[in-house]
Amino acid sequence: MTKVTRDDVAKLARTSTAVVSYVVNNGPRPVAPDTRERVLEAIRQLGYRPNRVAQAMASRRTDLLGLIVPDARQPFFGEIAHALEQAAADRGRMVLVGNSDYREEREVHYLRAFLSMQVSGLVLVSQGSSEGVVAEMARADAPVVLLHEHPQAIDEFAVVTDDIGGARLATRHLLEHGHEYVACLGGLESSPAVGDPVIDHVEGWRRAMTEAGRSTAGRLFDCPYDRYGAYRVALRLLSGPDRPSAVFCSTDDQAIGVLHAARELRIEVPRELAVAGFDDVQEAALTDPPLTTVASDRPAMARAAVDLLLSDLPPEAGSRSDRVRQFPSHLVVRRSCGCG
Repeated sequence: MTKVTRDDVAKLARTSTAVVSYVVNNGPRPVAPDTRERVLEAIRQLGYRPNRVAQAMASRRTDLLGLIVPDARQPFFGEIAHALEQAAADRGRMVLVGNSDYREEREVHYLRAFLSMQVSGLVLVSQGSSEGVVAEMARADAPVVLLHEHPQAIDEFAVVTDDIGGARLATRHLLEHGHEYVACLGGLESSPAVGDPVIDHVEGWRRAMTEAGRSTAGRLFDCPYDRYGAYRVALRLLSGPDRPSAVFCSTDDQAIGVLHAARELRIEVPRELAVAGFDDVQEAALTDPPLTTVASDRPAMARAAVDLLLSDLPPEAGSRSDRVRQFPSHLVVRRSCGCG
């Protein structure tokens, strides 16, 4: 089959190839409505497909956005990827996804790879800003949006949620059920000291405990972020002599692991053990019992990230509120905490 060219479209639409280019690229010059309609009709009739590679070479940008997440197998990051893909599609963009596996060298690899593909912008869900990641971002010739607070690179765009406030809400709610204290599953010793939202979740738990006059000593437990690692930690914690009666988990995936361990140990939730998580992944409503957790508006956050990527505002320009969009957290009360 003979390849349809821009010349063929121009001939059928009775216009120039330059005008066809303006219609296909939505600029840089305006096109009269009737002429635009003739060009679009010619494109439909001929089945013309623009050469995106050539367009990228000419503009030094593609219609692609990059997304780097720690692990798309975890529901929270999978839901972020889906929300961002939908927001990007609404703006005529496609999304490339890379998994860093919580490793700095993988983050740097994907930053370099996506930038070499001339993406229009990058969304980075990092677990802490290493020197290598910050240096790579500084060299980037495309905007980067961070999907959490990132103190070492605060001049970059960021879309964040109130992690500390949300964790305080969940911990306070568990304490209001009359528990002597609330244990916390945090991150690992290898987790970054800053930049990781789980650090803020632990801080929110600590503040709620302190405000209630409860000690946190010996009540924070290292735990992987995923349900499988959390399940193993929970088996040890819940079968020990000092079993807590309430647990706040820094992620919903951890909480799901705790629920599985409790069921295996024949510990009734919530009668013998109250559990709360953070993230409100879709699966949280389907656990047994349904999981009390902390939620934020992920679709709105994804739209804000795409808007920042495609804006003309330089990262260093304007006030902090111009660069950082913060969304509130709220508690979603279900039965795992003892309500209902």
